[in-house]
Amino acid sequence: MTKKKHPGGRPTKMTEAVVEKLQQAFAFGCTDLEACLFADISKDCLYNYQKKYPKFVERKQLLKENPVLQARKSVVNDLEHNPDLALKYLERKKKDEFSLRHEHSHEIVSLEEIVKRLEGVEDGSD
Repeated sequence: MTKKKHPGGRPTKMTEAVVEKLQQAFAFGCTDLEACLFADISKDCLYNYQKKYPKFVERKQLLKENPVLQARKSVVNDLEHNPDLALKYLERKKKDEFSLRHEHSHEIVSLEEIVKRLEGVEDGSD
């Protein structure tokens, strides 16, 4: 009967429960630091886990978008019942058509041109 070698070192803190807590925190839009505080682990522990399991990084990024998705869903669902919100939505999504503020393009002028213009003003030729 052969005995399995012990891998050595301290046992990992990254249990299924810790990973679940991290996922919950990321679904709330938490930063890495906030998620680590919530799961009671260090950032190094999280980053080592991510190196070992790169798919988790992708999952984390998707989960962090959850609050944006929830907010978008809430806004869209409320558009029909809230005309002020509907107008704000249109002002932001269809600026060219509904925005109250019009963006102006600014002329780009070289430093030499500015100096020439200023010299013209000083000479009284402008």
